[in-house]
Amino acid sequence: MNPYQIAVVVGSLRRESINRKLADALVRLAPPEFSFRQLQIGDLPLYNQDDDANQAAPVQRLKAEISAAHGLLFVTPEYNRSLPGVLKNAIDHASRPYGQNAWAGKPAGVLGASVGAIGSALAQQHLRNILAYLDVPTLGQPEAFIQVKEGTFDADGNLGEGVRKFLQGWMERYVDWVKFHAAR
Repeated sequence: MNPYQIAVVVGSLRRESINRKLADALVRLAPPEFSFRQLQIGDLPLYNQDDDANQAAPVQRLKAEISAAHGLLFVTPEYNRSLPGVLKNAIDHASRPYGQNAWAGKPAGVLGASVGAIGSALAQQHLRNILAYLDVPTLGQPEAFIQVKEGTFDADGNLGEGVRKFLQGWMERYVDWVKFHAAR
């Protein structure tokens, strides 16, 4: 059993999501004592505060999986200069009702990819603002705004040499971040 369980939240539901591909490739860079589980967020109902007292089964599952994790990894695209609605919906569900925030205290890493030149920089900044309010200690450096282009991934979904080297360093910092917070 791996001592560090990480909940991975991919902010895209698309079958061929480059952010899901990035998440899959990134976890292969982690040390063996870390295990990663992508959380399902596509089956969550739209958040409605009227449902806080009787949360749907998918919401209860999401909150339980977050609670069981030692850390969080958010991998998100950028939609219209912000984070995707499906990701915001998941964040809202797991943070409610007030006083029952499943995200609180979980160390997080935030990154994302896009074919655009700025990667997913604005989505990540908006996400970091939300996570700060939810008491999620978020790794600040290095930032990872991945522009997907020829050579980012190989035919098997592995990272190309240039981006792999950078993301290996990112993963090493993330691992240290999670261990630091787990020791507290």
